[in-house]
Amino acid sequence: MELDLSPRFPKKVYGGDGGSYFAWCPEELPMLRDGNIGAAKLALEKYGLALPRYSDSPKVAYVLQGAGTAGIVLPEKEEKVIAIKKGDSIALPFGVVTWWFNNEDTELVVLFLGETHKGHKAGQFTDFYLTGSNGIFTGFSTEFVGRAWDLDETTVKKLVGSQTGNGIVKVDASLTMPAPKKGDREGFVLNCLEAPLDVDIKDGGRVVVLDTKNLPLVGEVGFGADLVRIDGHSMCSPGFSCDSALQVTYIVGGSGRVQIVGADGKRVLETHVKAGALFIVPRFFVVSKIADSDGLSWFSIVTTPDPIFTHLAGRTSVWKALSPEVLQAAFNVDPEVEKAFRSKRTSDAIFFPPSN
Repeated sequence: MELDLSPRFPKKVYGGDGGSYFAWCPEELPMLRDGNIGAAKLALEKYGLALPRYSDSPKVAYVLQGAGTAGIVLPEKEEKVIAIKKGDSIALPFGVVTWWFNNEDTELVVLFLGETHKGHKAGQFTDFYLTGSNGIFTGFSTEFVGRAWDLDETTVKKLVGSQTGNGIVKVDASLTMPAPKKGDREGFVLNCLEAPLDVDIKDGGRVVVLDTKNLPLVGEVGFGADLVRIDGHSMCSPGFSCDSALQVTYIVGGSGRVQIVGADGKRVLETHVKAGALFIVPRFFVVSKIADSDGLSWFSIVTTPDPIFTHLAGRTSVWKALSPEVLQAAFNVDPEVEKAFRSKRTSDAIFFPPSN
């Protein structure tokens, strides 16, 4: 069966005046199901509230646009009320309850990427809502709810039946929502646009890696992430994950070309990507990207908390480690060609600016 790695865009699952929830479909992107990967996006309008929920899968959230507030409750812990903004990454382990609110004019858009190995549906997140028309209260009888919370029947009916919204609602502007607390961001959030750069190549590109060193909760989530930004016409060196991890890539901005090569030297994907597209690189497959004039940026998760990549160009590439005689025989070329090949790309760079 032919492997379909074509980038896809999400489809709207539900929504209303307060905003919408979108998800990538395993039927359209089979690698989601095959790799047990979930991908979704939340878009909140002004005064939009994503009702409290928990998920069957660990996730990393990345704020694509806007600013707002997130409520996070780890199991048996107090609520953290966090101010969020563009560039923020948040690790969300199993069992965490979250809510999201936008009180700004600009739409708040949050990307969610995660694993679904223990989820109800391979390649798809399942959220469990605490309130709303599909909340857990609606499934229990009045008797059970009343006894569990020591409430009379009239109060139970108001509690369960008053919120007719589903997943996302628009709250009244007069309602005062909890104010974020400065200290609550610590240990929960890393802003990838402000964090120290792990890679910085002049006129080439920049990388911020999200791992257990700068965000310990990544260890509980079970996978790492990174934000990569390359300049116009620059190239990201061909490379692969050498620890059997999948790479799940969302195009944040710009546009460019992508090639992926798999087993037997077969090119399994050659395509043009733009903002909003998502694609998955299978284990050990080699991927490379070249930006258009407007540059290219992407946010990825890699299905291991501290990923290791091998790049095939640059001073640290495997080609530089192999002996000249082996390369000469392997390529079946004369020493001059081997020397020319080895002498190029002598820096540690993994991003290559366009040649003048």
